Amino acid sequence: MPPLTFTRLALPLALAFVVLGGAPGAGAATPPAQPKEGPGGQGYASASVVKRVLGRAGAVTLAYYGNGAAPEQGRPVAVMLHAWGAVNPQAYGSFIEHLARSGYLVLFPRFQEVGRTRPVDASGIAANLVKDALAELAGDQEAKPDTTRVALVGHLAGVPLAANLAAHARETGLPVPRLIFGAMPGGIARDDKARGIALHDLNAIDPATLIVTVIGDRDARAADIAARRVMREATAVPTDHKLMVRALSDDHGFPALSATLASPAGVNTAYDVAQLKLPTPDPKQKPAPFKWSADMTLTGEQTVLVGQINGAGTDSLDYLAVWKTFDMAAAAAFSGQTATSLKSNPRFTDMERWSDGWPVRRLSVETPRPPAPPKPGTAVAAPVPAKPAAKPAAKPAGSARGQ
Repeated sequence: MPPLTFTRLALPLALAFVVLGGAPGAGAATPPAQPKEGPGGQGYASASVVKRVLGRAGAVTLAYYGNGAAPEQGRPVAVMLHAWGAVNPQAYGSFIEHLARSGYLVLFPRFQEVGRTRPVDASGIAANLVKDALAELAGDQEAKPDTTRVALVGHLAGVPLAANLAAHARETGLPVPRLIFGAMPGGIARDDKARGIALHDLNAIDPATLIVTVIGDRDARAADIAARRVMREATAVPTDHKLMVRALSDDHGFPALSATLASPAGVNTAYDVAQLKLPTPDPKQKPAPFKWSADMTLTGEQTVLVGQINGAGTDSLDYLAVWKTFDMAAAAAFSGQTATSLKSNPRFTDMERWSDGWPVRRLSVETPRPPAPPKPGTAVAAPVPAKPAAKPAAKPAGSARGQ
């Protein structure tokens, strides 16, 4: 065949390949959208979100809640504790908006100044910020926090922070949380001198608290170890109040669903902190003394992970593995139900279907094993008393990966 004739035939074939099947995802099934109603869904009570700055320079908490009057009983409170280094709420803006428009008062305490805050101080700083924010909003009829319905939501290093806040709630004057919701737990330090958040004595967590963790199947080992450690050390919380959830990646369609450490984040630029007017320092007041230490800086691995968090989109894993899981866990916790009610509910693990009708891989759930009873004749050590929030007690070695 002459070269010119071959070219005339090949060009239309190549164009057809690109149009019909060569483009990424062309003709592939699409993942499920956000449900219209129900847990994780968009049946919102409010059309927009009020954004407020609380506190003073260097001690700021951001507050979010739906527009309009608060319900008579007040708004349940969700305290969002970010990953180490992910200090801009826009990284979690989609989740914040879901919670605020669903009726929550969302508090985002800025417990870290990157490059200047030591991990060992973070628990005490976060506790003080939340306490001050709730005190400032106590008489506010629009925000109207209901301190009998409090959930602590942590991501990566925010999970051990949530556990520490729950353990010290009574002594620090914080309301006792009904739910600890840990997404991709991580960043637990070996001791006070290591990078990461050292766990306090978690024996003090109230037995009625529901503890639910969600991990993925990508880079899962560190998150699995951290989740099991939090469960294990919260010894006063019974096993039927603990549940470990695993989200599974699924590449049946396009775009594929990838359950990574950054999955719980979902950027919404409407929540960029730069759009808010933060309080400025009083020029008459001397700045607090500052002493640098190496653990204030981000490692290379942490920097990469923060970049992934700050660039995370919102997909079915957010709607169905994180938001829906939280909504159902909070409803159970606030009504006094156990984790057993969640585990036995088929809606809890359902991830709906791709656009071609193929089911998305379901969530897997696991109840952690109860602690083994001591062997006969073995002396049982007396429980260690809880230390103040600003000075966490060191615990046995644990992974600080993925803060």
